[in-house]
Amino acid sequence: MTIALAADHAGWELKDRLAQHLRGSGYEVVDLGTNGPESVDYPDFGEAVAKLVANRTADIGVAVCGSGIGIAMAAGKVAGVRAATVHDETSARLAREHNDANVICLGARLVDAGGALAALDAYLAAAFEGGRHQRRVDKIDALGRR
Repeated sequence: MTIALAADHAGWELKDRLAQHLRGSGYEVVDLGTNGPESVDYPDFGEAVAKLVANRTADIGVAVCGSGIGIAMAAGKVAGVRAATVHDETSARLAREHNDANVICLGARLVDAGGALAALDAYLAAAFEGGRHQRRVDKIDALGRR
């Protein structure tokens, strides 16, 4: 599985921890930056992750900013992407099981590294349940095509 990973200046350190963890778990990681504390714009990095997921260069994406909210908003604007801000194992698992999220977003100022790693692992271990959730995911996808 290939995972696209990006962050803004608030999230680059957490991104690096997540990348190290993912590589250690056998995943291929495409690191799209940023790689330091210099101020950058989170929409650019949310878009970069989302584009790789949308064009199927990456299977899923992980994006990090200060809150996880702005970068999720940016990623979610790309057609074919269902981005979810997650804060813990439960929200990460449900994002996958119920919403078929293909990009998860974390807030480096809100979630510590241990919590972020646990959320990421919960997301990766989960699978989309389909069933009644498929109808809702189809409606979300239709919104992006309008």
